[in-house]
Amino acid sequence: MNTENQSKKIILSGIQASGDLTIGHYAGAMKNWVQLQDDYECFFMVADMHAITTKQIPADLRRRSIDVVAMYAACGINTEQSTLFIQSHVQEHAQLAWVLNCFTGFGEAQRMTQFKDKSQQHSENVNVGLFSYPVLMAADILLYQADLVPVGDDQKQHIELTRNLAERFNHLYSPTFIIPEPFIAKEGARIMSLQEPKKKMSKSDPNQNSCIFLHDSDAVIRNKIKRAVTDSGTDIIYDIETRPGISNLMSLHHIATGKSMQAISDEFNGRGYAPFKEAVAESVAELISPIRSRFEELRSHPDELSALLKTGADKAKRQAFKTLRKVYKKIGFVEPS
Repeated sequence: MNTENQSKKIILSGIQASGDLTIGHYAGAMKNWVQLQDDYECFFMVADMHAITTKQIPADLRRRSIDVVAMYAACGINTEQSTLFIQSHVQEHAQLAWVLNCFTGFGEAQRMTQFKDKSQQHSENVNVGLFSYPVLMAADILLYQADLVPVGDDQKQHIELTRNLAERFNHLYSPTFIIPEPFIAKEGARIMSLQEPKKKMSKSDPNQNSCIFLHDSDAVIRNKIKRAVTDSGTDIIYDIETRPGISNLMSLHHIATGKSMQAISDEFNGRGYAPFKEAVAESVAELISPIRSRFEELRSHPDELSALLKTGADKAKRQAFKTLRKVYKKIGFVEPS
């Protein structure tokens, strides 16, 4: 088994524990993770250190961190096959982030689009952690020598920074880090708000009707999709520029059924929005129902989740320590006796 894992390329990805997970997380991340885990050695983390760049209620952060782990497993991550862990359980993330901070130019970090966007959203708390967030993300990836990083399209700039830092360190010293590549799903991966379909669905949106959460009941899902914003006209056509509302619902139906956009358009041609919304609601409810049930089952056994997290952290630490030890040696730190 160990020999097989060593021959596989490595994947690292994670989601912040800053809110309840939505169908957007499933479509853009976890669905892909499940498909990739047979062919790669996978490390999937709960990014609780990233979460504190915005103010968190401690009890909520702890609860959500465990919720995210349970939801990973509920969505199909095989805990015998993939490594699940909480970021703060592996101290090497913070240690490598400090080293990489010292190799990152101020202007380079300042150009990060997400920092500009989040600074505007959280103007009352523009902290240094928010500024150096992409450097911590680079440390997350490089610690595990990841070959592939499943990310949303909005994270591509951060992967470019990660690649630049890895190449810079390798050039200054000697080959140390694998240069990672992003993995971005094509069709249907970017799920938009049900109420503002030109804006990405966000777990932190104050309007709960804009999101479909993975713990939502069937009735809640049907009601949210029934109230979803659509466009003028009645044709079911996928065009995110001129028909963002209906295109978003088509993406949801595609994720839930696997049908292509053209097949969906052909099936509902001339039938109008009402029957289409009903079909989308049913397909999404059918997708989420077993995930919700499995999540509730896992959450009812906290001791088993704790044991799973300890196993995951131990395995992650072994990999992370090997990388950090090389880095420390190359930059001139004295090894402890």
